[in-house]
Amino acid sequence: MLNNSAIKVSHLVKTVTTQEGELTILKGINLDVKPGQSVAILGPSGSGKSTLLGLLAALDTPSSGEIWLDGEPLSGLDEEQKAALRKQKVSFIFQSFMLVDTLSALENVMLPAELAGVQDARDRAKRMLERVGLGHRLTHYPKQLSGGEQQRVAIARAFIGEPKVLFADEPTGNLDKHNADKVADMLFAMNQESATTLVLVTHDLHLAQRCERQLVMDDGQLFEQGVDDTAAVGE
Repeated sequence: MLNNSAIKVSHLVKTVTTQEGELTILKGINLDVKPGQSVAILGPSGSGKSTLLGLLAALDTPSSGEIWLDGEPLSGLDEEQKAALRKQKVSFIFQSFMLVDTLSALENVMLPAELAGVQDARDRAKRMLERVGLGHRLTHYPKQLSGGEQQRVAIARAFIGEPKVLFADEPTGNLDKHNADKVADMLFAMNQESATTLVLVTHDLHLAQRCERQLVMDDGQLFEQGVDDTAAVGE
């Protein structure tokens, strides 16, 4: 059963210690995402969206519960093993682009492929940048690019490693509407072509509606929209 899921979560709980005492951020989350699905997670600030994303991507450890990523259980993995799993199967797109200022667009896209030992990293990076409409910006540095162009470089970088799962945290949050729409078009087109599983955290309802599924995080629980807004996912 687990091998049929890109992501599977069972009874996931995350508790942190604050000055006021124990705070439970996630309260028994259940989730099953099939390979190739696009899933949006909506919810107000502080609802636990980014916490959940970090757990799914093996960037953080749950207080209890189980997570499987592409059929592999995360429990029991040490930090080195988690890093290896992310390197092999996961990519990220962030709101703040996260490009290396001292590298050109081409070098930024090449970087994860080179770290993974890909032999034709430069040629592959060129093709990816051409795919996002930036074939004429190969030698430009991030500060020479617009916000929309920087995020398109980030998209090219995310897809160069052919990830099983792509996690996107507010990928259009720093862009005006024109550039946000353009970047979203590029993201969904490339995601569909690559058959990558997409998990998208956003405040943007319009962006979320472009995903196959819309989930809402509220008070530490996850609810599926469009099926039964009163039922927690997995219940």
